[in-house]
Amino acid sequence: MPSGYWIQGNHFLKEKSIVNKFAKIGVMCLAVVLSASVAFAQDTDPANPRTLIDLSGAFGAGLVVIGAAYGIGKLAAAALESMARQPEVAGSIQTAMIIAAALIEGFTFYALFICSTSV
Repeated sequence: MPSGYWIQGNHFLKEKSIVNKFAKIGVMCLAVVLSASVAFAQDTDPANPRTLIDLSGAFGAGLVVIGAAYGIGKLAAAALESMARQPEVAGSIQTAMIIAAALIEGFTFYALFICSTSV
């Protein structure tokens, strides 16, 4: 077999998975670029001046909330797993988890404020 290839279970190509990741990212970037050009090309109607660009604040707020929920979920999962493995340091882990969750929430509220002012 040529270099870069390997067999593990049903997966035959190491390079194939890397190419698939880049292809997915490329398709997402292309979709964003194409939808942005359509949004910028819209004419403003005097009767209804709302365009797709006006929805960017709501879209940003949605991304902020999803990111914060994902971050706090990962934080809590890691903290609970650590407490289960080492119960004797559960207090310090819990304190660090609460501080980190508060920082994530603070950033989330700041980002939501910034997104809400753009709407």
